[in-house]
Amino acid sequence: MNNFARALKLSFRYRWTFAGSILCALGVAVLWGGNIGAVYPLVEISLKGESLPEWTGRRITSYEQQIAVHEQTLASLDAVAGGASEQPAVRSETIRKRDHAQSMLSTYRWADANVIRPYLDLTPFTTLVLVIGLLLVGTFVKSMFLYFNQLLVNRVSQLSIIDLRKEFYRRTLRTDVARFTADGTSELMSRFTYDMENLLTAMQEFFGKLVREPLKMVACLIGAGWVSWRLLLFSLILAPPAAFLIRRLAKALKRANRKLMEEMTEMYEILDETFQGIKAVKAFTMERQERRRFHLCNKQYYEKSMRIGRYDAMTRPLTELLGIGTISVAMLAGAYLVLNQATHVFGIRLCDEPLSLSMMVVFYGMLAGTSDPARKLSEVFSRIQRGAAAADRIYQLIDKKPSIVNPPNPQPLPRHRRELAFEDVRFHYQPTQTVLDGVSLRIRFGETIAVVGPNGCGKSTLANLVPRFFDPVGGRVTLDGVDVRDVRLRDLRSQIGLVTQETLLFDDSVLNNIRYGAPRARREEVIAAARQAHAHQFIEEKLDRGYDSRVGPRGGRLSGGQRQRIALARAILRDPAILILDEATSQVDLESEQLIHQVLEQFVRNRTTIIITHRFSTLALADRIVVMNAGRMLDVGTHQELLGRCDLYGRLYDIQARDAAA
Repeated sequence: MNNFARALKLSFRYRWTFAGSILCALGVAVLWGGNIGAVYPLVEISLKGESLPEWTGRRITSYEQQIAVHEQTLASLDAVAGGASEQPAVRSETIRKRDHAQSMLSTYRWADANVIRPYLDLTPFTTLVLVIGLLLVGTFVKSMFLYFNQLLVNRVSQLSIIDLRKEFYRRTLRTDVARFTADGTSELMSRFTYDMENLLTAMQEFFGKLVREPLKMVACLIGAGWVSWRLLLFSLILAPPAAFLIRRLAKALKRANRKLMEEMTEMYEILDETFQGIKAVKAFTMERQERRRFHLCNKQYYEKSMRIGRYDAMTRPLTELLGIGTISVAMLAGAYLVLNQATHVFGIRLCDEPLSLSMMVVFYGMLAGTSDPARKLSEVFSRIQRGAAAADRIYQLIDKKPSIVNPPNPQPLPRHRRELAFEDVRFHYQPTQTVLDGVSLRIRFGETIAVVGPNGCGKSTLANLVPRFFDPVGGRVTLDGVDVRDVRLRDLRSQIGLVTQETLLFDDSVLNNIRYGAPRARREEVIAAARQAHAHQFIEEKLDRGYDSRVGPRGGRLSGGQRQRIALARAILRDPAILILDEATSQVDLESEQLIHQVLEQFVRNRTTIIITHRFSTLALADRIVVMNAGRMLDVGTHQELLGRCDLYGRLYDIQARDAAA
């Protein structure tokens, strides 16, 4: 529950809203107990046909008579054996009863003289009207307290979850790129949506019912304790074993809810894979297989839900059994005390004086008043455990520390002007799988380097080390002689433009997508970058609203070539010192590729450019070509030099030439 407590602490930022909800809950609790306490005047006064002054006078007379009897008993005891009592226990008990009677007498005399006769000198019927009127007013005020309590609880819970979502999102954006690949977006989406919703429900129940209902129970227990606190304790002998069972049940519920949330993540993954790959599913007629895969996951979710349902079903019977058991014990003990006008049960003192039927009815009413809050608590029990499990999953990701962080004392990084260098760089994702093995390469400012090689040889990984998407496990990457790990990430990445194979555009306007890396750019600057990227013409002529047209989720309303040109315009507007093109033209048609090449011929000038490519037509842009295989750099040179001395390069070129001829 530690993580759930961390989530609850967020509410302290809204202390006035939180305090208001607590005060309203206290108001509900006090009036809940007060309304039940109205049973006493109804039974003791109104239904016996007495007015308040008559009832008070009868109580005063009764206590005066009790005091007189006790004084007479003490005098008789003192007269025995020359004034020295031989029965100290009897004398002590008599003194205690006399003092109690004197205390009660003083209370009733004060109430009679200061409240009842000056203000409440009523007839029996008007007394009944007063009691019922106060009951109605109390119920109305309690209802208003309940309304504002629920309103404030919802407000503080929603605000706390908003803060937690923002923190979760902020931490997620700081997460390493490798972790996104390993965990998958479905895992994150499940925690952002399903887990957050469960935590919100738990917080609403905690600040609402879990605060309000126990306070109502406390108000009733205080009322029962006022009648006889000893009898109350005697009635609660079943509470400790019930608390033990509920604690065990809580642990089981939390474990079951955690497994259920993991199963929901699996369901998210299946849905994400199916919907993203719907073309492949339909093309290979795999609908039946996907339905079966979803059915199996859905069935596992059902089985885990039923386990929670079984645990949850045990909660209410256990709570009701505790309530009925407590009331049964109280009824047996109370009936014995009232019917026999006794003060002891099994030799245990349960009250100072014999209880009247009216007081016993009030005691039963107060105990019964705890049953409704207990029932409501049993309903929220499972939700609290589900929220605790959700908090664990959410904070598990929040607490993960990224490995790619800013240095404690970052060095300044002026705009790149001299050299980008890889010095004996080694890298692996898993210790047993080497991706880069001793790569050393120096790239002069303004030089364009193309990196070629078979799939999986480490080309993209090498480029990803420059913006520190990953850090090498050995060696280093330097920019103008400064290790990139010694500068701020923002300073480093602000100098880098990236265009990848799978161009991602956001579901926003073309204008905002182009200036995504330069949000302060003016509209004129955006248009100039689009013109330079040969994107202005299709934006104005083929899109309904021009630069204000929305591109759809992931740019789905545009063709591949259009998306690439917008991405290139985005890089141009950023004006980076280092440009990384990772298979930037691999998924576009020949016309779009030629347009992009025209753009790049101009744009790569006076900036360091790394081109990852399989297409040898792109190599015309490169000053030098790096050939890689199995994580090693085989050779570096111009196209003609490599054709003459690098067998792998020659084979790759021949394959491209045959494909082009075909």
